[in-house]
Amino acid sequence: MRARAPQAVLCFDPFHVVKLATDALDAVRRQVWQSARRYPDKKIARKFKGARWALLKNPGDLTDKQAETLAGLRKSGGALWRAYQLKEALRAVFAGDLTAAEVMELLDRWCSRAQRSRIPEFVKAGRTIRKHKDGITAAVDRGMSNGRHEGLNNKIRTMVNRAYGFHSAEATLALIMLACGPVKLELPYHTGAHPHSRQ
Repeated sequence: MRARAPQAVLCFDPFHVVKLATDALDAVRRQVWQSARRYPDKKIARKFKGARWALLKNPGDLTDKQAETLAGLRKSGGALWRAYQLKEALRAVFAGDLTAAEVMELLDRWCSRAQRSRIPEFVKAGRTIRKHKDGITAAVDRGMSNGRHEGLNNKIRTMVNRAYGFHSAEATLALIMLACGPVKLELPYHTGAHPHSRQ
């Protein structure tokens, strides 16, 4: 009898699971902003439009102004604040201090909470996560995450935008290699031969 080849497992890493909730939260914010635009007081709409980064960034990375905006949204409550809490609860599941079994148990509870939230975007997110539960379990078991790669991709996209107007692709690639590659520059003042170098 022939031995069966090991079956390939498709992994869905935690970074993209949390991104699903982040996208759902941003969709809720846009809906609230669109509704607020109908009010005579335009300051209300501006408050929700300007709250994007306060809602999407990790709490530890907020500026003072963003933290103040978030505190104001907390006082207002409503669907947007509940959506924010759901996003943060999901992020906490993948904080890295739990066993794989604990992560999957909490993820299952999160899906139940999201699907009972009556926020359509989070009901859909909960359903999607349940659908890909095996792939998420595989990624958690193996400790996989694309977070660093996604961060690098974003950095490169920013540099490509900054390189707009360069006359060749080689110049853009040189900028990327300079910022992200294994290139070590030694400027004249790094050497002892320069008059302003530190001895």
